[in-house]
Amino acid sequence: MIAAPKQQPTMPSTDKRWRIVDATMRRHGYVGNSLIETLHTAQESFGYLDESALRFVAGSLNLPLSKVYGVATFYHHFMLKPQGKHTCVVCLGTACYIKGADKLVAEAQKHLQIKPGQTTPDGNMSLMTARCVGACGRAPVVLEDDELVGLMEPAKLLQQLEGWAAK
Repeated sequence: MIAAPKQQPTMPSTDKRWRIVDATMRRHGYVGNSLIETLHTAQESFGYLDESALRFVAGSLNLPLSKVYGVATFYHHFMLKPQGKHTCVVCLGTACYIKGADKLVAEAQKHLQIKPGQTTPDGNMSLMTARCVGACGRAPVVLEDDELVGLMEPAKLLQQLEGWAAK
C-alpha cells in the first residue's frame, strides 16, 4: 500500500517572508537533513525563531517538534526571542576567559542591569555570550553588532555600551 503524500502545513501568516523559508525547504525536497539551513533562513528572515516558526518547519519537514526545538536550542546561533537593536556577544572560550572575559560580562551586566541572554526593557541592547568565536589570538573578544573587537577591556566595552544607549 502506498501512503498518500503528506500535505504541507499552511504558512503561519501571509507574511511574504514565509515564502523565503518555504523556498529553502522546497529546494531541498522537504527533507529533514535541511533542518539547520531552514532554521537559518527563518532566523535571517524574521530575526529570531518563535514557536510558530518552529512548528511550521517541523510540520513541513515531517520532523518531531522536539527535534526542531532541540536543534534550535543546541546551537548558540539560533535565537528564540527577539534581540535588541544592538547586540553585545562576549566570547567565553578558554583563551578569552583566561584573559578576562568574565570581567567583561560582569561589567556589562552591571551597566545594562540584565543577565546574558536577556535584552534591556527598552529593547535597545542584548547581552549574549558565546562558547568560542575563533579569534583566540585577539582574546578577550567581543562581537559588537557582529563586528569583532579584540583585546577588549572593561572600560572600552562600557564606552561602547554607553554609545549605544545615547543613540
